[in-house]
Amino acid sequence: MPLKRTCIVSGAQTKFGVLEGVTLREMFAEAVNRVTVDADIPKKDIQAVFVGSFIPEMLVHQGHTAPLLADFAGLRGLPATRHEAACASGATALRAGIMAIESGLYDVVLVAAAEKMTGVPTSKATEALAAAADDDFESGIGLTFPGVFGMAAVAHMQKYGTTEEDMALVAVKAHKNASTNPYAQFNKEITLEKALTPRYIAWPLKLFDCSPISDGAAAVVLTSADVAKKYTDTPVRIVGTGQASASMNISGRTELASFEASVKASKMAYDMARLGPKDMDFAVVHDCFTIAEIIASEDIGFFKPGEGAKAVRDGVTALDGDRPINPDGGLKAVGHPVGATGVKQAVVVYRELIGEAGKNQVANHTTGIQHNFGGTGATCVCNVFRRADA
Repeated sequence: MPLKRTCIVSGAQTKFGVLEGVTLREMFAEAVNRVTVDADIPKKDIQAVFVGSFIPEMLVHQGHTAPLLADFAGLRGLPATRHEAACASGATALRAGIMAIESGLYDVVLVAAAEKMTGVPTSKATEALAAAADDDFESGIGLTFPGVFGMAAVAHMQKYGTTEEDMALVAVKAHKNASTNPYAQFNKEITLEKALTPRYIAWPLKLFDCSPISDGAAAVVLTSADVAKKYTDTPVRIVGTGQASASMNISGRTELASFEASVKASKMAYDMARLGPKDMDFAVVHDCFTIAEIIASEDIGFFKPGEGAKAVRDGVTALDGDRPINPDGGLKAVGHPVGATGVKQAVVVYRELIGEAGKNQVANHTTGIQHNFGGTGATCVCNVFRRADA
């Protein structure tokens, strides 16, 4: 049965990228102020705070972040809880907020997420990110995330004939979309030739196949349907949500050209919404690597297995294509402050559905799906959104 109560009435993010001199709490507060004060939503109306953040202990030496961040953002005294699920931390916080509204416990909650990654050397950030992998079987013996996704790319290439050029085209599309996105880390288009520059990170993945290390924060205000119109004339309903898990390490999997948690979570969200992939106008998926976007587009049912790369080649997933994917530029070009990404994706869907995505606006915007996963797909959350007036 579709969710009945939950609406997004406001969504905002900070600039993503290398935010020198800006602290974790300052980014968080900026996103919160944009989503409340700038949207004429009084902070006193917020009843609870759900925070997404992955590894502040390792990146900024700060644990117990939820009450700290809520306090600094002017929300002292409210119940504030942090959710951690690697790169899916933001989406699990969002899902907790959804459940809080659907249960009837609250009518107005804040979901906000932030990560400060560039304050430490790249080697330290890489070590911290490795905590999202199985230490005994993968990261502890030197298998990095580019290495794991490189193996997934090889599996997809061998099974379906996907090429390095197909993956490079995903990067070209991402940078083109991000070139008109004021919040993006990279506001610059790249050519296919540049994307194919053979600077390998983990074969067959090259530099432009990988998302960057980033800082950033994002926030949404969720309300019950009963009070949504108090805050906006254009609420967006969340009509389906799904979450699934899978083996933390690839030795426990039988398939590398697909992520089973993505398949299960998206099916759960579609079934709850009583909608299917064909009903979606666009998708915002977790493209931490270019191959991840191709695989995700198949796992959420936008294309049959093995046809994701062809859709990219044919321009189907472009901003002006029939099935746009990552119209904002995705993780690949907007940036990937890991714990914040899941909430940022919800902000992107929200903006698209209410028609306020500016130069990144998709033509059809009644329904959309968000796909956010953690690690190599050990956690996946999918949410289906629908404009309330549709």
